[in-house]
Formats: sequence, C-alpha cells, structure tokens
Amino acid sequence: MGLIHRYLSSESYWAKGRSLEVVSRSIDNSLCFGVFQNDAQIGFARVVSDYAVFAWILDVFIVHGFRKQGVGKLLMEAIMSHPNLQGLQRWGLATEDAHGLYEQYGFSTLKKPGTFMEKVSKPS
Repeated sequence: MGLIHRYLSSESYWAKGRSLEVVSRSIDNSLCFGVFQNDAQIGFARVVSDYAVFAWILDVFIVHGFRKQGVGKLLMEAIMSHPNLQGLQRWGLATEDAHGLYEQYGFSTLKKPGTFMEKVSKPS
C-alpha cells in the first residue's frame, strides 16, 4: 500500500494529495491489479465495475524506471482478460498521456462527448 499511496499522492497528475485513508478505501472497493518484479511492485491499476455492463479503469501507473518496456501492456492485458470482466458493454477511463497504449486495447476518445456528464468534487 505504501508505494501505491506514495505514487498517487505525490507523483501522479490526477491524485495529488490523496490521503492514505482514501487510497485504502478505493482499493478495498475495487478489483486491483499489480505488476511485480522480484517481489517489488512496479505497477498498479484498479477497476470499478458492476461485473455485468460497465467497468472504469483508474489509478494506472508504472514506476518511472520501468516505463517503455511493455509493462503497461502487460498490465492492460491482465485487466482486459480477467474472467470477471468479460462481456461488458462499456469500459471507461481517463488519461492525459497514454492514449496510444489504450487505443491498442480498443479504447478511443468519446464520439459523443456531449452525452457524458461528470461531477467533480474537491478531495476530502
């Protein structure tokens, strides 16, 4: 949990300042994926889903020294092939810098961005 919290709260552009309690609760309520090398964690992602229709991929990261080595692809292959996530009608995610990776797994930018809505609140 230490690496995940440290990365999300200090290094990510999307979760700066996220508390340990919030990270812990988000992990407890998600299907989580980790990538390890020699017992050291080098990547993480979590999925929130109803396991029937929809899944959202969140908090994806690969530790800096392991990027551009196929680790992100390994992580995405594990997520997309997970038995509990098969047959879903819609997947979602948000990214500022990894469009090329996600496009390899069938993701594309919103075709009808006006149909999706969001409510963003300040972190507690």
